[in-house]
Amino acid sequence: MDLTTTYLGLKLRTPLVPSASPLSEEIDNLKRMEDAGASAVVLYSLFEEQLRQDRLELNHYMESGTFSFAEALTYFPEPEEYHLGPEDYLKHIANAKKSVKIPIIASLNGSSPGGWTQYAKLVQQAGADALELNIYYIPTNMNLLAGEVEQTYLDVLKAVKAEITIPVAVKLSPFFTNFANIAKRMNETGADGLVLFNRFYQPDIDLDTLEVKPNILLSTPMAMRVPLRWIAILYGRLQTSLAATSGIHRASDVLKMLMAGADVTMLCSTLIRHGVGQISVIERELVAWMEEHEYESVTQLKGSLSQKNCPAPSTFERAQYMRAISTYSVP
Repeated sequence: MDLTTTYLGLKLRTPLVPSASPLSEEIDNLKRMEDAGASAVVLYSLFEEQLRQDRLELNHYMESGTFSFAEALTYFPEPEEYHLGPEDYLKHIANAKKSVKIPIIASLNGSSPGGWTQYAKLVQQAGADALELNIYYIPTNMNLLAGEVEQTYLDVLKAVKAEITIPVAVKLSPFFTNFANIAKRMNETGADGLVLFNRFYQPDIDLDTLEVKPNILLSTPMAMRVPLRWIAILYGRLQTSLAATSGIHRASDVLKMLMAGADVTMLCSTLIRHGVGQISVIERELVAWMEEHEYESVTQLKGSLSQKNCPAPSTFERAQYMRAISTYSVP
């Protein structure tokens, strides 16, 4: 069975890639991921605030605003225990490259253009094979226009691309007026790949302490519906690689994403719940399904049920909504 795929110009053994999470903080975990069958690994994110502020100023961000970043709460320790600084991150990349043979994809998480983007060059020099740029931005200024928000995203990408030659993937949210347009403009600005989608971890209210607190909820397979739709719509219309993330827990989820047009499927919550050995479980189930249905390769699967190739392409747009509503029966 040929499970190979190409992502960001990197030829990978399978489409199974652990996404940015606390699991990648330890070199031993990276080795275990490789042994379990991971074809590449995205390292945990280094945040814009870590690069712009010293340790004392960072304390403020950790206590008052970390809930607004996609992965912050999953691994940020208390201020007095904080140790994952920029220099440590570069050393981690270098150590990872020495310890495993699979590609290492670094991750920078930010929301604004600025000097922090120059850190991308150090990431490349440390040995990263590619960079995932997680742009996580929640605009609250009522006078800020949608076009200005979109331009901020493009400016961040442009600044990073000016610093490095390794491939750059951009991890985005789906909350744009016209996502197809921003995807096209990301392509034109130089994104080598799009990672769809990052998850907005929302704050919660603690009724006992009457405080606003961050709250982490691991994804469920239902979360894959949004990236599934957009990957299917974008497949064949852009030159960038497409990575599916959020809600991918089982081999069936991987198969659906590949049929929609994903080049790779990224795993996180399922590995946190079941351990990194889940990678090998998913791979075995993937192969078994492909053998049963007489598929010979991932390439044969890829994009077969995208909007471009689907017998009824309108099902990815409004027609799907109308059909779903009309066919649902109340128990």
